[in-house]
Amino acid sequence: MPATPAISLLAISPFPLVAPGDDIATMILDAQLPWEDGDVVVVTGKIVSKAEGRLVRLDTVTPSTRAIELAAATDKDARLVELVLRESIDVIRARPGILLVRHRLGFISAMAGIDRSNVGGDEDDVLLLPVDPDGSATRLRAQLQEATGRQLAVVVSDSHGRPFRHGNVGVAIGVAGVPPLIQLEGVPDLFGRALSRASVVPVVDAIAGAAGLVSGEAAEGIPVVVVRGLRVGGEGGRAADLLRSPEEDLFARPEDA
Repeated sequence: MPATPAISLLAISPFPLVAPGDDIATMILDAQLPWEDGDVVVVTGKIVSKAEGRLVRLDTVTPSTRAIELAAATDKDARLVELVLRESIDVIRARPGILLVRHRLGFISAMAGIDRSNVGGDEDDVLLLPVDPDGSATRLRAQLQEATGRQLAVVVSDSHGRPFRHGNVGVAIGVAGVPPLIQLEGVPDLFGRALSRASVVPVVDAIAGAAGLVSGEAAEGIPVVVVRGLRVGGEGGRAADLLRSPEEDLFARPEDA
């Protein structure tokens, strides 16, 4: 019986702090990894945003009337709420301590993914998500493949909460070189029964979640993890393919209609 292929998670550590204008590809290549075809490079959205200059000083932000109202309802800084509104297309929930929005990239996120952790500076420095994570993944992949001569994939990750479950996990917000979803409809199970149309594997979310076990959330300093040993065919798709449309929302309440 053939052995099941092993999957490895390779941390690039230590990894230098990233500043606006830095070339992440060069920083990754400096680690001198022995690259293999099929390696998936998972990079946190945070370092992509830093390199792309997505840092904002709150003392440069003037809150709108809507931001001031939401800040009062959520006990948040009105300047931060203003940035959340600029990065969002809809407000889903506003409660004391909670501001849940539909991000301009399509996903549901607390505070539009705007973060202060591991940003540096002071409390007025915040970091927005990348403008185009799929584009960032595509450019990084092209640079890495040209330098290594290997067939690689790139996933840009972020930490998201889940409905009705505690805690955050890594998910993909940008992809290049690997299909976001694998459809298993019709594939037989152990007993020959064909799997249903609901049998869809969000492979890039699984990759991002696995990498998150290594990269961590605090002071680990590991924003790049290489996932090795996956055998996933195909390249097409974008991170938005993972998202359910608002019309498919099974949990909307009457007052949300």
